[in-house]
Amino acid sequence: MAAQVDGLYFFLVAVSAFFTLLIFLTVFIFAVKYRQEAHPNPEHIEGSLPLELTWTLIPLGICMIFFAWGALIYFQEARPPRGSMEVYAVAKQWMWKFEHESGQREINALHIPVGRDIKMIMSSQDVIHSFYVPAFRIKADVLPGRYTSTWFHPTKTGTYHLFCAEYCGTQHSGMIGEVVVMTPAAYQSWLASGGATPTMAANGKELFTQLGCATCHRADTQGRGPTLAGVFGKPVQLEDGRTVMADENYIRESILNPQAKIVAGFKPIMPTFQGQVTEESLGALVSYVKSLSQPQQKAEGGAPQPIAANESN
Repeated sequence: MAAQVDGLYFFLVAVSAFFTLLIFLTVFIFAVKYRQEAHPNPEHIEGSLPLELTWTLIPLGICMIFFAWGALIYFQEARPPRGSMEVYAVAKQWMWKFEHESGQREINALHIPVGRDIKMIMSSQDVIHSFYVPAFRIKADVLPGRYTSTWFHPTKTGTYHLFCAEYCGTQHSGMIGEVVVMTPAAYQSWLASGGATPTMAANGKELFTQLGCATCHRADTQGRGPTLAGVFGKPVQLEDGRTVMADENYIRESILNPQAKIVAGFKPIMPTFQGQVTEESLGALVSYVKSLSQPQQKAEGGAPQPIAANESN
């Protein structure tokens, strides 16, 4: 997206410079032409409708170009392409923690392959932060209590600066990191160098079992909570008649505040897990639930096992 952002930015600069020079040049010419010595007796001038329309419609048209171009870029940035490689990020005072779907974890460094769409799924452990990579022309707030996302498609290998662009405390200026863009082969070697690690989905499945969730969320639909097999990315009918989309934030809220959205046909009997699971654990649970809606994926080297996320969702 960097080329498109730069194109819009330079167009804004060019238009601003043009009209700045035009206005100052016009002011200078009028100041000389209509100085008091040349026109000692002011003349009454009637308004001109064509002139008013001209300097109203031309700026309006230019501003609409700004709007349409900016909106196009915004919508492209807000919609990660299907099949994007997902990386979970947790911001905290004052560091960045990353976890890949394959299970590799990093602090203040993000290794990614060149030529792939990368979707960042981000949350904050404490205050508001902002994920900012100047070279990619992307900046997105990272909020406590919910997930935000951004995406990019690196086209050139190298190491790029990562900053927090939201004042987040006394050591805000030290909350820096790097994004390392590697060739696909180098990226696979980097993954292998970390040794065999369980995937995020596998960790989520283990945590799901440890928390006793499988007792109520059964694959045979006979449990006290709804099954989650195939639920991610689909609309969910609620008890109050509303319909919501089962995305990452829906699953997160269902774990931490299960009474917020009760699925139609189920009772609000699920306890909250607020304070019992960390941000990293939430990411693992979300990744596991998502894997159940992707039959082609394998959470632990085998076929994914259907589950459900919580009794109220």
